[in-house]
Amino acid sequence: MSVTEFRGVVAAVPTPFDEEGRIDTEAFVEHASWCLNNGCDGLNVLGTTGEANSLSFEQRSAVMVAAEALDTKRLMVGTGTPDLETTIALTSLAGRLGYAAVLVLPPYYYKPAPDDGLFAWFARLIRGTAKNPIPMYLYNFPQMTGITYSPAFAARLAEAFPDRIKGAKDSSGDLDYARQLSRIPNFAVFPSNEATLADAGADNYAGTISATINIAPALSAKLWKSQDDTPLQDRVLRLRQLIAANPLIPAVKYLVAKRSGNPVWYNAAPPQPTLSDAHRETLDLIAARAYQPEQ
Repeated sequence: MSVTEFRGVVAAVPTPFDEEGRIDTEAFVEHASWCLNNGCDGLNVLGTTGEANSLSFEQRSAVMVAAEALDTKRLMVGTGTPDLETTIALTSLAGRLGYAAVLVLPPYYYKPAPDDGLFAWFARLIRGTAKNPIPMYLYNFPQMTGITYSPAFAARLAEAFPDRIKGAKDSSGDLDYARQLSRIPNFAVFPSNEATLADAGADNYAGTISATINIAPALSAKLWKSQDDTPLQDRVLRLRQLIAANPLIPAVKYLVAKRSGNPVWYNAAPPQPTLSDAHRETLDLIAARAYQPEQ
């Protein structure tokens, strides 16, 4: 996968912490390798599932460096923060380490954020990372940020900086919005629900980036290749729904712990909730099915 071909099935991978909140980079590399070897075309590191916004600059940098043990050309890394200086520093580091792309949240503290203000912010980010240029994807997650990248803004930014602005991940859940983005020329769109892979050709999606892909990436890989497979789509969607019925990030990490046998994955950073006994019982049933040999 080259930097101009980032597409397909992408797991938004979690970040493992010990009980004191220290990052376990060995566990991170093990799980990331497993995903890449079991159906994922690429990975999204340090996104929402990776609890990036609970981590310091130093912690995020440590994860990014640890990922050099993987093929960084298959990795997209989240670098967006509310302040421009930190975002420039993380984005520049990604460029130096050879990542395929960065995923950039809007500067989400000051709201409402006018399009002209967002454009000026991105223009400075692009200028500030010119020495280590790396493709950028907009991260649209208005439920968390309170800001939506309008299709008109995304098109304006892509037209102004075609060598840097390459697409978007849309976590809004609004597929009409995602389809509008997908009509922007040379703009790759990744919805956050792997069930959309069944319609990727018709809707011009470049793939999907999802937290629940971590559990059974081979299923999503099959759907990406076949697309026109309603029973498989239903199976993928059902698995996603079962996992997402629990607190999502702790649930994904719990299932990774079951798959890997490494209890470090049971830990999530505050303010993530603690799983109840009922949640764990449900997830144990999911694990028993998801990690059958054929998966």
